[in-house]
Amino acid sequence: MASGSGAAPKGAAGARSATLKRCLDVLRDASNDSEQFAALLLVTKAVKAGEVDSKTRRQIFDAIGFTFPNRLLTSREPPSGCPEHTFRALGLTLLACFCTDPELAGHSQILNKIPTFNDVLVSSCDPDSTSMIDDAYQCLTAVMATPRGPRELVTKGTVAALCRAYVNGNYGSDRALTLLLGLLAVAEAKCWQRDAQHLLAVLSKLTEEFLNAEDMTKFELCELLPHFIPLSSPLTRDSKGSECLHRIYKGLAKILVSKLSHSQRDPALKLAACLIQACGPEWIPAGSTGSKFLALLVNLACVEVRLALEEPDPMDTERKKEVVTACYVLMEMGIQECLKEEESLLEEAQKMQLIRIMEEAFGAIIYYLRQVTEEELQDPFVFASVRILGAWLAEETSALKQEICELLPFLVRYAKKLFNSGTAEGLPQAEGVQAGLASTEGSVLPQDALRFLLPGFCHLTAEDRPREILISEGAPALLCDYFLHQWKVLTSEPGSLTPLTSTEMSLQTACGIFLNLVVTAPDLIRQEKTFCSLMDTLLKALPFLLPQKDHLVLAANVATLGLMMARVLASSAVLQETQSTKEFFGATIRFLSEAHTAQADPSSHQLALAVSPAYASAWGDIGELWFLGMQALAGCVPLFPWLPQAVLQARWLEALSEVLARVAPASVDFELVAAFQGVLVELARASKQCREVILSHNGEEWANLYGMAALEQCLSEQ
Repeated sequence: MASGSGAAPKGAAGARSATLKRCLDVLRDASNDSEQFAALLLVTKAVKAGEVDSKTRRQIFDAIGFTFPNRLLTSREPPSGCPEHTFRALGLTLLACFCTDPELAGHSQILNKIPTFNDVLVSSCDPDSTSMIDDAYQCLTAVMATPRGPRELVTKGTVAALCRAYVNGNYGSDRALTLLLGLLAVAEAKCWQRDAQHLLAVLSKLTEEFLNAEDMTKFELCELLPHFIPLSSPLTRDSKGSECLHRIYKGLAKILVSKLSHSQRDPALKLAACLIQACGPEWIPAGSTGSKFLALLVNLACVEVRLALEEPDPMDTERKKEVVTACYVLMEMGIQECLKEEESLLEEAQKMQLIRIMEEAFGAIIYYLRQVTEEELQDPFVFASVRILGAWLAEETSALKQEICELLPFLVRYAKKLFNSGTAEGLPQAEGVQAGLASTEGSVLPQDALRFLLPGFCHLTAEDRPREILISEGAPALLCDYFLHQWKVLTSEPGSLTPLTSTEMSLQTACGIFLNLVVTAPDLIRQEKTFCSLMDTLLKALPFLLPQKDHLVLAANVATLGLMMARVLASSAVLQETQSTKEFFGATIRFLSEAHTAQADPSSHQLALAVSPAYASAWGDIGELWFLGMQALAGCVPLFPWLPQAVLQARWLEALSEVLARVAPASVDFELVAAFQGVLVELARASKQCREVILSHNGEEWANLYGMAALEQCLSEQ
C-alpha cells in the first residue's frame, strides 16, 4: 500500500518528463506553426505549473532559443478563438522561464526586452493578463540580480514604468515598489537624474499616506520613506518635493508629540535624520512652531543617546546603534543651529537650553568611548561616535574639559590606528556626511577619523594641559604623517588641483595646529624628526600652490607655517641654500608683496591702500595669516643671509616704496604700518643694498610720513 502510493507520483513525474521531451522534439522539428504552437502550449503549461527543473529548462532553451519567444512577442494575430495577447503571454512565460537561469537573465536578448516588460507593467490590466504581469516582474527581478542589470533597467525606462505601476495601483504594485527600492539602493543618483518627476509622484503618494495614516502604517512608512529621500538631488529645489517635505514634517510633528514606545519613536527619529542629511533643516518651517519642533527633535535625540549609551541593553545593541547614529545627525544639526547668529530656527533661550542638554549627551558619548575595547575599534558606530564628538569639540572645548582630557589618549590612538591601516591598505579617505553619520548598515569602514578631530585639536593645542597630553601621546608626529599623506591625495591629479575639498580643509586645519605648536612648543619642532619632513613638503608645496586658482587660503597657511617653522629650523639641513628653499622664499615674498595695492577712493578722490582684488574674497580667512607671515619673514631675514637678495630680485622694495608714496597715509592703518616697518627694518639692517634701495626711493620721507620711527633711525645710521 505504502509503496504503491509512493510509486504513483514517481510514475506521474516520469510521464510528464516524457511528454515534455516529445514536445521539445516537436518544437525542434515541427513543419508548421500549428504543430509548434500545440507543443508550445504543453511546454508553457508545464513551466507555469513549476514542473521544470534546471536541466529541462536548459533543454527548452536549447530547443527554441530566443528566436521563437521573439516571434511570439511580435506576433499580432492570435490563434482563432484566443485572446489577442495569447502569443505575447506565451513569449513572456518562456522568457520568465529562461530568466530563472542567471546566465540567461543577463543575456543581451533578455536585456533588449526590458522596454517590453515595462510596457506590460503599465498596460491596462484585465483578469486574463495578470499572468503576463507576473512574468514581466519575474523577468525584471532576474535582470536586476545580474551585474549589468540595474544600469540597463535605469537607462531603458524601468524606473518610470515601476513608478507609474505603483502610483496607479496596478496589479503587482507591491512588487513594483520592491524593485524600485532595489534600484534606488544601487543607483540612486542615476534614478533621480533620469526620472525625478516619476519618483516624486511615488514620494507624493507615500507622504500623503504618511500624513493621513492613523494606525501602524504610519510607522511602517517611517521605515520606507528614507529610501525615497535623495541625497543626490535635494527635494527643496522642486515645488512638488517641498510639498512632500512639508507633509513629512507635519506627520513627524504628530508622531513626536505623542506618547510612543521605542519601536514607534525610533523609525521617526531615523526619518528625521535622513531628511536633515539630504536637505539640512530647510524642511522645518520658520517661526515658533518650527523652532519648537527642531528643539524637540534635538532634545529627543539627546535623551535617546543618553539612554542607549549610559544604560545599554545587551540584547538590543545593534538596533540601538542605528537609532543613536541617526540621533548623532540630529545633534550635529542642533550644534549648527545653536551657533548661527542670523537666520537660526532657534531662539536664544532654546539655544542655551539645548547646549546644556547636548553637553549631557556628549558626556554619555565620552563615557561610551572610554569603554571601547581593542576588538571594537573596527565598529563603524565607534567611528560615528568619534565623528560627532569631533563636531562638538570643533565648537565647544570649555565644557567637559576634564573628561575630554581623559579621553584624548584614546582619540589619538584610535585616529592613529585607522590612519595607519587606511594608508597601508591604500583605502580611499571617506568623504562627506555618509562617511560617518549615515547608516551603520553595510557601510564601508571609513579611515579618516582625524579629519573630524582636527578642528577640536586646533582649539586644544592652544591650551596647556590638552596640548601636553596630545604631545605625550604622539599626536604631532601622527599629524605630520597625516599632512604628508593628505598632500599626496590633493596633488594626485597632475596639472592642477580640484576645487575645495575636505582634503584641502584638513590641510588648512592641520596648518593651524602646527602654528600653535610652533608658537607654544618650539623645542618639539626642533626635536621631532617628522617636522623636517613636513618642512621639506612645505618648501615644495607653496611654489606649486600659489599659481593655482582658488587655493589662496591653503597657500596662505602653507606660506605662514613655513616661515614660522623656518625661524625654528634655520640651522637644519632641510633649510640650507637649496633650490627648493629659494623657490619657497620667493613664493612667500610674492604672496606677501601682492596682497595690497593702490586703489582710487571715491570718498576722498585720493588713492588709498587696499587689499588686492585677487585677495579680497579670501581676506577674512587669510588676513591674520598675512600679518603673522610678515612678522615671521622679518624674523627670518637675520637667519638667512641670502634672503635680502631674494627680496631685491622680486623688486618688492621698489613696489612698496612707490605705493606708500602714492596713497593717502590715512588709508594705511597702524597695524599695516607696523607690519611693513618690521620687514623693512630687518632688511635695511641685514643688507646695505636693501638700505640703499629704500633711501633711493625717498624712504626717509615716507618713513617719517607714516610714523615709522624705527625705520627712520635705521636709515639715518651710517
